[in-house]
Amino acid sequence: MTHQNLLPGPDPTFLPSEGPDAVARASLASGSHARDAVPASPAASILWALLAEEALAAAEPVAAYAYARTGYHRGLDALRRAGWRGQGPIPADHRPNQGFLRALLALAEAAAAIDEQDEADRCRTFLVDSGTSAEEVAALRTTQPEEHL
Repeated sequence: MTHQNLLPGPDPTFLPSEGPDAVARASLASGSHARDAVPASPAASILWALLAEEALAAAEPVAAYAYARTGYHRGLDALRRAGWRGQGPIPADHRPNQGFLRALLALAEAAAAIDEQDEADRCRTFLVDSGTSAEEVAALRTTQPEEHL
């Protein structure tokens, strides 16, 4: 499947299929917990997003914020290496992009939970500016990252 940008502006950014995300997903598929998979693939946003989501579910917003911020920054680094210049679509249907987008949503939720509403709003706006929404990214949580390998 190819994606053609029909709107003026930057082309979509697609993180590589191989690399940290693939290593992380393979680790998860073999039964590792995200925490145990981090040493093998610390640059994989999906691991940090999973840890953040787990902390949010456990009502630990400070830990969730730290995990989500790590995943967000690791994802920004990967996006820049993939040619992203600070704007443009980051398609949520491209599996390697999902870790970053999930970390971004978790960061929005954790920021709101610690009353950092300006950051929560910026993160949600970032999702929309990336061509997705909080609802679309939240729906990704229903599929485990090791599925569809």
